[in-house]
Amino acid sequence: MEVRIDSLLAGAARAEGTVVVIDVYRAFTTACILIERGAKQILLTADIEDALRLRRQRVGDCCVGEIGGAKPEQFDFGNSPHEILEEDFCGRVPILSTRAGTVGVNAAWHAERLYGASLVNAGATARVIRAAAPSQVCIVAMGLQGRIRTDEDELCAVYLKNLILGEEPDADAVTRFIAGCAESRKFDDPAQPHFHRRDREVALQVDRVNFALRVRRRDQMWIAKPEVDPLAAASAVAATQPQQEDE
Repeated sequence: MEVRIDSLLAGAARAEGTVVVIDVYRAFTTACILIERGAKQILLTADIEDALRLRRQRVGDCCVGEIGGAKPEQFDFGNSPHEILEEDFCGRVPILSTRAGTVGVNAAWHAERLYGASLVNAGATARVIRAAAPSQVCIVAMGLQGRIRTDEDELCAVYLKNLILGEEPDADAVTRFIAGCAESRKFDDPAQPHFHRRDREVALQVDRVNFALRVRRRDQMWIAKPEVDPLAAASAVAATQPQQEDE
């Protein structure tokens, strides 16, 4: 298995094979929390107006996202894990639109299989990919607005690459490094209240969830759903079966 790392919007556009788009702060952390809070699927759009249109058409029923990090006018929620931690999304279809993660997904036209990832689902993403055993994997660190490399996405990409290759990288070392980087400081800036401290805390919870985010294109839309590797799924089913006592 060949695993390589690329970056930014241009990297997403040229990525081939199994492609993983990384956005730690905050798109795919937010997406994982939406699933954790009950959403069965998420619509991923690159454009704010597309998100509002899909809500008007009742294809989805709530808009989640950001422009410049802040919630757009007419959106229901910002791109904030903290903001949705107590919300119930059971039976709802969120529409997520951000300036890096969802833009990267929409650019990854050459992908044979496509995933969105962050630290909170890195382990699950690696397990799914290892189970599928593709010949080529490309991990794309989206950075700031898909234009400027950022440490949290680049380090997450390196961490994920090692997991996919069967190594055992130090997750605590990765999160400590990221916590001290420039992009992490904005969550302490009172002039930017839309970057809540709790967003950073959630984003640095490695393997908080046990599913990958598989992204597929259907009816001209990108749709993200949770996916677990077959072995883990079989183990979960077995664990729910009643144990028969020996006669």
